[in-house]
Amino acid sequence: MAVGDFNGNYEKVKEFIDEAERYSVDLICFPELTLTGYPPEDLLLRRDFIDDNLAVLNEVVAFTRGRNIVVAIGYVDVGDGLYNALAVIYDGEIKGVYHKVSLPNYGVFDEKRYFSQGKRLNIFAIRGTKVGFSICEDIWDPYGPVPRQVLAGVDLLVNVSASPYHISKIRLREEMLRVRARDFRVPVVYVNLIGGQDELVFDGSSVVFDPKGRTVARAKSFEEALLVVDVEPNIIYKGSSQIGAAKGKVQEVSIEGLSIGEKPPITPVICEPLPFLEEVYQALLLGTKDYVRKNGFNKVVIGLSGGIDSSLVATIAADALGPEKVVGVFMPSRYTSEESSQAVKQLAGNLGIELYIIPIEPVFKSYLELLGVYLSKASSGVAEENLQARIRGNILMALSNSFGWLVLTTGNKSELACGYATLYGDMAGGFAVIKDLPKTLVYELARWRNKKAGRDLIPQIVLTRPPSAELRPGQKDTDDLPPYEVLDPIMELYVEEGLSIEEIVKEGFDKGYVENVVQRLKNSEYKRRQAPPGIKVTPRAFGKDWRMPITNRWRPFVTKM
Repeated sequence: MAVGDFNGNYEKVKEFIDEAERYSVDLICFPELTLTGYPPEDLLLRRDFIDDNLAVLNEVVAFTRGRNIVVAIGYVDVGDGLYNALAVIYDGEIKGVYHKVSLPNYGVFDEKRYFSQGKRLNIFAIRGTKVGFSICEDIWDPYGPVPRQVLAGVDLLVNVSASPYHISKIRLREEMLRVRARDFRVPVVYVNLIGGQDELVFDGSSVVFDPKGRTVARAKSFEEALLVVDVEPNIIYKGSSQIGAAKGKVQEVSIEGLSIGEKPPITPVICEPLPFLEEVYQALLLGTKDYVRKNGFNKVVIGLSGGIDSSLVATIAADALGPEKVVGVFMPSRYTSEESSQAVKQLAGNLGIELYIIPIEPVFKSYLELLGVYLSKASSGVAEENLQARIRGNILMALSNSFGWLVLTTGNKSELACGYATLYGDMAGGFAVIKDLPKTLVYELARWRNKKAGRDLIPQIVLTRPPSAELRPGQKDTDDLPPYEVLDPIMELYVEEGLSIEEIVKEGFDKGYVENVVQRLKNSEYKRRQAPPGIKVTPRAFGKDWRMPITNRWRPFVTKM
């Protein structure tokens, strides 16, 4: 699914309904806001967008006429406000509508900006089974609408969702759903969106739990598929639930006319969860593939330096798009080592990607001759270093303009946190694949990819030598930054867990390092605001999750320690 692709989304819905009918499925459920794509953001403020969404809903309704299947599908409903809604359709008729009750307004979510809170709690009787539908946050909220549905006597809970991925999210989500199934003593069916949308990746990972919290079926993560599962009313366990008193009216809607017929036996699919590093890598592949594909690019171009970051980005791009759609550009300067040159050539050969070699020395020399008398000696060479990065950025953007290629930037989260990146230089581009990867995780993923390949796909020298921007003689990242093994956990504690400087120091980190990282983080906000979008993989990424003012004079008070 793609945001705003009404025709494409409709065609995909039809394909899955046709496929479900071949299994004689009674009920097919699509994810949250299937017809519009998720999140539609400020497109929801346009009446013509809402009207198009309603028009394609009518097409889906018409498509179900004469079919022996109930369709539950997410869309935007209009009443006294806008609603994040689910339509339950059978035989060319909308039998009922559910409006999302619990509207998330944290992290990447802004639903209270657009939607009104739902008040409908319809329960649908489908072939004698009472089904309670809910949408995403509704089932996360322990005091939301789901307990009221259970008290009203549902036999089955179905939650349709657009829950974006981050590290540990799949495990946390499944544990929550398992608890709901066990506590409410009814089966839980969870249907999640899949695909990349700007900086978000939706992992799918749809799953079904029985009333005892046992896994009945689980779809593959990061792969679109129809998950077919039998839930037989006669095996549903009935028991008391300690969930408090019901509030509000729950209306039952009966859907008549479904014939039983012959049903082929279904062997439940229970796919195993992915190991940690493979899970993160698959998220990066899907996010990259969908951003490139959905935005109409035919190729990507990457500045290769011989370093770990550009090597991993090139590997991800080749895996996601195919090597024939990836161009690497090596732009050596007077400071580029022979090791870097050999590493780039070896990497390009291993990946099977096209490689351009464009030395920047003539351009760099002309810049120095032109600006030499104007550059401040007090800059300690920073201006000269950044000139090299900006020359490279200009070359990549020129190739992008000439051939219509998308420039993939290669900066990681550790560098962006500390401002260790050059505006209009290595930050220049259209999509930042590893923007949310700490440097230490970059190394872990590179080693994992080599292990999976059974060879040094990424040359060993890239993994073993100290990281360097190679913008001055003998330069190393640790000349300017704390070691990444120290920097990354400090950044995680401050950015993702919200700890103060004092609290981080109490965790055992050097006070000078902590203050240095936090100060750099604050000073480089203006850079991050100008960075291209990138794939979110951590619980709090620099993007929709991180909304700090650029002009910010607050400095935390630090007591003597």
